[in-house]
Amino acid sequence: MMVDSGPAAEPGAAANASPEKDRAGNGDYACGGWKSEDGSLTCGYSSFRGQRVSMEDYCDLKSTKIDGHTVHLFGIFDGHGGSHAAEYLKEHLFENLTRHPQFMSDTKLALSETYKKTDSDFLAAESNTSRDDGSTASTAVLIGKHLYVANVGDSRAVISKTGKAIPLSNDHKPNRSDERKRIEDAGGVVTWTGTWRVGGILAMSRAFGNRLLKQFVVAEPEIQEQVVDEELEILVLASDGLWDVVANEDAVSLVRVEEEPEAAARKLTETAFSRGSADNITCIVVRFHHDKFDVDQSPSPPPNSYSGLTS
Repeated sequence: MMVDSGPAAEPGAAANASPEKDRAGNGDYACGGWKSEDGSLTCGYSSFRGQRVSMEDYCDLKSTKIDGHTVHLFGIFDGHGGSHAAEYLKEHLFENLTRHPQFMSDTKLALSETYKKTDSDFLAAESNTSRDDGSTASTAVLIGKHLYVANVGDSRAVISKTGKAIPLSNDHKPNRSDERKRIEDAGGVVTWTGTWRVGGILAMSRAFGNRLLKQFVVAEPEIQEQVVDEELEILVLASDGLWDVVANEDAVSLVRVEEEPEAAARKLTETAFSRGSADNITCIVVRFHHDKFDVDQSPSPPPNSYSGLTS
């Protein structure tokens, strides 16, 4: 059973969250942060519209209690062709996941089934519209000392282990040999039109939504599990607006010198923009404090689930 201490709060307003330090009046930029009740985690996010006309990125950060266990959830959703799919994921993906009957006993199965069900639900909800937008999803779920990362699309998750950058997801690009074979076996084509695209249209091989390409562009996540030991320092989740111009190693180097994850997240977005990113840029930085990490202790009441950001 999922226990939540209250309704979603505004970005930066969750319990134990630091106040939002900068937000443009038109919503072009937002950042915020919070820490867990037991102090074992601190987290910050930063999101910037950048050079794009509209904002299609969303991020979601939640902490809740299920069957006496504290669960933390983090997600980046990068929309394309519109913001509806990314917004739908922010509103429904983690809710669906934590209600899955095997979420605690078989988290990988729950992630796989929930991703696909949420995709089907979104397509059904959009069936009477002319829209055909889609979204990536890069999510991290922390249960005790087990970190599960699930990914669809070209958003990415990277961890720092004693300063070494280790990706916990592989971008779903159409020219990836296994992805290209899957698409062509299903009757699709991958073509070069300035970049590799499915059917000459979509520059990623897996996504939520994209009804017209659904036979080829699936929402089946690739999932990796990582034990959170004392070498694991930081987790970074970000949309491709960051990864297009900032290498994994650079991202880790930038965030390690910042004590506060909110400042680290903001540094990442500013660096990506200064390096010429032409996309929306959104990232989440999670820092692990192992001196306060005790999975056997009784969990404290969770902070309100909260979500940023914003289209």
